[in-house]
Amino acid sequence: MRKLFTLVISLSIILLANAQEKTDIDAINKIKDEEKNNSKVMDIAFHLTDVSGPRLTSSPGFFRAANWAKDELTKMGLKNAKLEPWGEFGKSWQQEKCYVAMTAPYYAPFIAIPKAWTGSTPGTNAIKGSIVLIKAKDSAELLQYAGKAKGKIIMIWSTTELKPSFTPDGLRTADTSLEKMAKSEGTPPRGGNRQNNQMDSTQRAAFASRGAFTRNLAAFLAAEKPALILSIGNNGSDGTLFVQGGGSAKDSIEAPANVVLSSDDFLRVQRLVNAGVNVEIEADVKTKFFSKDLQGYNVVAEIPGTDPKLKDEIVMLGGHLDSWQGSTGATDNAAGCSVMMEAVRIIKSLGMQPRRTIRIVLWSGEEQGLFGSRNYVKTHFADPAKMELTPEHGKISAYYNLDNGTGKIRGVYAQGNKMAKDVFLAWLDPFKEMGANTVTLDNTGSTDHVSFDAVGIPGFQFIQDQIEYNTRTHHSNMDSYDHLVADDLKQASTIVASFVYNTAQREEKIPRKELPKPVTPQRGLQAVEPYR
Repeated sequence: MRKLFTLVISLSIILLANAQEKTDIDAINKIKDEEKNNSKVMDIAFHLTDVSGPRLTSSPGFFRAANWAKDELTKMGLKNAKLEPWGEFGKSWQQEKCYVAMTAPYYAPFIAIPKAWTGSTPGTNAIKGSIVLIKAKDSAELLQYAGKAKGKIIMIWSTTELKPSFTPDGLRTADTSLEKMAKSEGTPPRGGNRQNNQMDSTQRAAFASRGAFTRNLAAFLAAEKPALILSIGNNGSDGTLFVQGGGSAKDSIEAPANVVLSSDDFLRVQRLVNAGVNVEIEADVKTKFFSKDLQGYNVVAEIPGTDPKLKDEIVMLGGHLDSWQGSTGATDNAAGCSVMMEAVRIIKSLGMQPRRTIRIVLWSGEEQGLFGSRNYVKTHFADPAKMELTPEHGKISAYYNLDNGTGKIRGVYAQGNKMAKDVFLAWLDPFKEMGANTVTLDNTGSTDHVSFDAVGIPGFQFIQDQIEYNTRTHHSNMDSYDHLVADDLKQASTIVASFVYNTAQREEKIPRKELPKPVTPQRGLQAVEPYR
């Protein structure tokens, strides 16, 4: 009986909280109608992807997208649109040409993409040569190849085995999964190397040995200076290449030319060479570095608030504009940026008068370590290493982020903020028919809302259907416009616009969790999970 009584009281409190949370249904219906009949979200996505191209941080493609977004936000009627520097990033980079083919024992063109921040093949013409296959499991075995890789085309032995997949690439989130998330009492923040913490002494030693070998291999390649390195994409199949970096924006020495081949092509060549068959490769890889401006930039614009008492307070929304170089970064993360731009377009086009200022920021440097958002937060609000708050810290109500692909919104990660959970449940109520009605106390990491959460600012990521995100498009050559789902992005734009508008109109700011304690720079870096 006591358990039943407690359950009834708990449900009553939730229902009361939802009933007390004001929602402007008329405004939400206008938002829904605007997106249904006049959506521009796919046109925005087209310009950020097909027109701008790959958007590696600070590359020409990034600036094409950033400047277009700044100008477009100005055309929408937003104020103070600018590219705001956040600090030194380093050299930018882009691929200029990439051709790799096998010419013996027969001709076969290969799917190949250079790793970011790696160099070019020597000379102005294509190079030709046999392959040096390096079969080394540890640093000691690596020594036998000293002097044999200089100026050569090399490949490092891979133990990858391709297996057929019986799981569809695209999936909608199951109702049972959403129900489980809704019931969760919250998960601890994601960060640090939990896997390493759970290892026994033997596993930890093996992990350390692999790390040492990776470092020694990098040093070996830097010293040998091969003409070209052929690499295999992690977990790629069916012509999909997952390709990221092979050098650094701040390296003083240019990394050797390094291209990722499809797993099918790489393993075919490896089998031939290992069997003693002479394999001839022809390749012409050209990349370009840019060092005139080493700063990183975010795109920033605002809809000024209108309430005399609240206009200096801020509601923020954003997504990361940078991408990797394998494709045009459609699901990661032109999708999120397009939705956020569409959300402010809807609010502005309807002539809404938000009480608080609405600020959109499109980040850069997310893929290299959340650099754009972390530095923005450090400059404007607080340094997590000191937790000395600026006056702006107390004026921001919330930050909303979208960065999990093209899938429609199913709810919100409340990041352990129990008071915000009740608010969001009320705000999602008008969107149940759109499939969005889940609020979970679980934390989710690895993207820009974490930078805000780390200094005690309510920062939230929306729950999204994964579609093909982790199976096909994330950081791959398949991350293109054609993998966007228009109806999902329209649904997401509607919900984001509603959340932002509700936050701007609310009498009070979004409730906050307890202010976090200062962290050392090293722990702070781990806490935001810089690499995905």
